[in-house]
Order: sequence, then structure tokens, then C-alpha cells
Amino acid sequence: MPTATPLFDANASAGGRDLGDLPEWDLSDLYAAPDAPELKRDMDWLEKACADFASDYQGKLADLDAAGWRDCIARYERIDMVGGRIMSYAGLRYYQQTTDAGRAAFLSDCQDKITGYTTPLVFFSLEVNRIPDETLDAVFEADAEVARYKPVFERLRAMRPHQLSDELEQFLHDQSVVGATAWNKLFDETISGLEFDVQGEVLGIESTLNLLTDRDRAKREAAARELGRVFSANVKTFARVHNTLVKEKEVEDRWRKMPTPQTGRHLANHVEPEVVEALRDAVVDAYPRLSHRYYELKRKWLGLDTLQVWDRNAPLPMESDRVVDWPAARGMVMDAYADFSPKLAELAEPFFDRGWIDAAVKPGKAPGAFAHPTVTDAHPYVMLNYLGKPRDVMTLAHELGHGVHQRLAAAQGEMLASTPLTLAETASVFGEMLTFRKLLAGAKDKAERKVLLAGKVEDMINTVVRQIAFYDFECKLHEARKGGELTPDAINALWMSVQAESLGPAFEFMDDYQVYWAYIPHFVHSPFYVYAYAFGDGLVNALYAAYEDAPEGFQDKYFEMLKAGGSKHHKELLAPFGLDASDPAFWQKGLSMIEEMIDELETIDD
Repeated sequence: MPTATPLFDANASAGGRDLGDLPEWDLSDLYAAPDAPELKRDMDWLEKACADFASDYQGKLADLDAAGWRDCIARYERIDMVGGRIMSYAGLRYYQQTTDAGRAAFLSDCQDKITGYTTPLVFFSLEVNRIPDETLDAVFEADAEVARYKPVFERLRAMRPHQLSDELEQFLHDQSVVGATAWNKLFDETISGLEFDVQGEVLGIESTLNLLTDRDRAKREAAARELGRVFSANVKTFARVHNTLVKEKEVEDRWRKMPTPQTGRHLANHVEPEVVEALRDAVVDAYPRLSHRYYELKRKWLGLDTLQVWDRNAPLPMESDRVVDWPAARGMVMDAYADFSPKLAELAEPFFDRGWIDAAVKPGKAPGAFAHPTVTDAHPYVMLNYLGKPRDVMTLAHELGHGVHQRLAAAQGEMLASTPLTLAETASVFGEMLTFRKLLAGAKDKAERKVLLAGKVEDMINTVVRQIAFYDFECKLHEARKGGELTPDAINALWMSVQAESLGPAFEFMDDYQVYWAYIPHFVHSPFYVYAYAFGDGLVNALYAAYEDAPEGFQDKYFEMLKAGGSKHHKELLAPFGLDASDPAFWQKGLSMIEEMIDELETIDD
């Protein structure tokens, strides 16, 4: 059943002032209001539909013929869609103002009801996995419509070795609302409610993080130190959240006989562990050629003996204080999309005009950015915290890419539309790349080209190097927790071990930087998700190189890849482009694009 928790994108940045008329969500395409009769109608329907589904199919799946399976799948998808619509509405409304008690209560009530209603469905995946392979395969061979869903059944069957008894699976389902879901909510509410006093101005977390990109170094330092102070003051809560969630995962993994803490994520992503490890190893090996080298350049540009953590995302001395208003941002991204394909721009247009984007920073609004697919008979919604910096334009391009991808994949239907996380970043990062290349081609002189290149390199380092460092931190955290409760100091030490390695010798680290792990939502909401960013960036770099090498017909292949949603494995999706993520050279190709940009920066610098 779809959840209401979106995945917040990394490095969603902000800054600026007079930005024009920023759009807000119109959630009426889902429901008109929390007390809308349509919502009650759907909730009542869902309760009965789940009970009827179990009554009609439990204990009988193995005996279904092709026609029976067609009806069964159609009913299951309909349940998925109605439940997903309710939870999307409740979740999006909550993320608009996470500090509102009424919205939080409404979300919680919806989660409780739907968890209860869908309990009878727990049998489905368990019973599917007891059907002999030859029985299911015979149905696939007999009926093309059922065979279309084969990837769904293959993913279910991949979990067969890790399946528990029916009773235990039902217990875990029922218990989830007071388990990880409750701890996730505590984290969200704590983060959204934090206040930071920076030079006499009280700010929320999004605006405070934004100050780390301010031109005034004293303001950056004040923000960095205040972030550290507030995180440290709340570190016991954050340590409790992480200790509990990691232990809960360890217990469930142990019962499921998962060989590693990462196994569940790899299975969900439909990606082989060795592919992820090849990516991780390639990036770590490249730290000296990427982040270490770039930050040494930046240290020279800033005229500093050493970089402090508040200098990592500092603007360059030659960079303007340009504020990009909303109409200009829309124009930049839409022009870049249209240059690649008018169809891409056409798919993105409704987001701006129909209330599909919520862009402004508001008190209590969740930080970061995301694109939520909702359900396949509705449309995605994009959330931004837009404050007008050039990087915000890239965030807009990124989230629109997600939204376009989700629109194209919706035709697959509810069970096949969702793309594995490793490929879910493809269209978003590609959208960023199109926007960047458009701006780079229009650079007026070497200085402007240098600023654009440096900004892109920083973004790629944040996406590749930083996220793989995050992945290593999570690996260390989950391994260390097996030995018992971790103190905040112990978690801090794990964090610092990967930060120093990934950022390199150009940096010094202030005392409270060791608690910066506390605000990263991915560790809480979706363990080991972060490697998907690096996977997506490396994949898109290789994909864009293929586009430059052979542009003829590329757009058609690209749209076909996005339309596939979760219906194909990454090997099938990349084969038309002559790419293979299981080939170690694939990752080197992506990393070499970043190296080439740093090479050019060194040349310009000389």
C-alpha cells in the first residue's frame, strides 16, 4: 500500500527575496477537504474491498486460471489506488504544515484506519510465494495481460527466502503505525519545530541551512555554529530515533534472514549488491581526484589557508548575488526542456499552471524538496522551498524531471508504475543536466563559464561524493549498533570518520559539526536510499555522453525508458543506449565527466 511519506531530495537549496507569485498546491484533484464526502466514501469502500478481496482469494490463488488472475490483479490495483489517493492527500496536506496538530492527527488517523483495513491483504504476497514457479509461469505464458505483471511477481518472489509466517507478517503490518512510522513522524515534527537564532534573527531549519550559501562569511559561520548548537541541544532525541530505528531494522532483518542491513534496499531497488559496491568503490577511490582536488581549488579562490565547513557551499568570489525570480526560473527550465524535446516541456507545463507545485518557504512547511507521484489516475505534486538562488533553479529542474517521469510511467498502472530508486533519479538528474548545459552554452565569458562549471561540480560532488559518504556512514552505523546502544558521541565519531575522508585535507571541522548527521531525513525515512543519488548521477552522466555521441533518435529511446516505470530491469532499460551498470567501466565513465569539468576549472584558474 502506498505511504504518505515522500523522499526528500538532497541539497534542496534556497536563498533570495522578491520572487514573484509563487504557486501553491491545489489538492482538490485528490479531495476537496478532509471532511469531503468523497473521502469518506473511498474510506468505506476500501474497508469493504479489502475484506471482500481476502474472502474471495485467500487460500485460492494457486488455483486461479488466467482470467481469474486478471480479475485478481485489477481488484488489487484498485485497492492500491484508492488507499494511495487517501494517503497522498493526508500526507501532502501534512507536509504543507507539519507543525499543525490537526493535520498531523488527520494523517495519523488515516494511517491507522488504512493499516487496519489492509491487514486482510497481508496474505497476498505470502501466498503468491508459496505457489510453485512452474504454476505461475504457465499462467504468464497463457495470457499476455497477466504476463505484463511478471516483474511484480518476480520482485515478490525475490523476497521468498526472507518471508515470515503469515501471523508474523500480519503482526508487523499492524504494528507499523507505532513502530517506524511513529519514529519518522517524531523526527519530522522535531526537525520542523527547531528554531535557530542567527545574528538576532530567529529562523527555521530551511532558511538557516540556506545561510550556508550566503556571501557573508561571518553569517555562514554564525549559521553553521547555530545549527551545530541546536542539533547538539537535541542530540539525545535524534540519537534515540536512530538507535531505535536501526535496532528495529536489525531485529526484522534477523528474522527475515537478510544477510546484510543493505539487502532489503537492494532487493527493493531490483539491483545486485555487487553493482552497488562497484559504484561505492569507484566513488571512494575517486575522492582524491574529485572532492579533494576541487576543494583545494575552492580554498585558493576564497583566499583561505583552510576551509571550514561553512565554506563548503560558499559562493565563489566572482559569483554574482543574482536572485532568480520565479518567472525567470520557470523560463530557464522550460527552455532547456523544450530544446531537448517539445514533448518534455509539454509534460512539465501543467505543474506550473494547475496547482501541482508548492514553492514558497512557509512556517512549519517541511524542508527540502520532493516530487510525490500520488496515484496513477491523478498526477504528481512537486514541493520546493524556493528562495531564488541559481541552485534553486536546478532543484526545480530536478523535481520537474521526477514529475515528468512519474507522469509517463503512470500508464503502466499502479503495480508497475513505481520505478526502483536507483533509476528513479534518472529523469531528475537528466533535467538538471539539460538546464545546466543550456546555461553553460549561453555563458557570456570565461568568468561566467567558471562560475557555472564550479556550481555544477559542487552539485555533483554533493550528489555523488557526499551521498556515498552518507551511505558509508549508514553502513558503519548499522554495523556498530549490532554491538549495543550507541551514545551520541559514538554516532558522532562514525559521522566524522566518513566526512574527513570524503571532503579531504582542505577542511577543518568545528566542534559541533559532528552532530550534523542528525538532520539528514534519508537515514530515518529510507535506510540506504542515499546511494540512489550517486547511482542516478553516474547513470545520467553516462547517458548524457551517449546523447552527445549519438543524438539521432535519442529522445524516443529516452521517453520509452521513462514510460517503462518499474516494468523492466536496469539492464533492459540501459541496453538500447549501449550501457551496462554492471560493467565497472560504466561508473568510471560517469566519474570522468566530473573530472573533466575540474580539469577545465584548473585550466581557467591558470
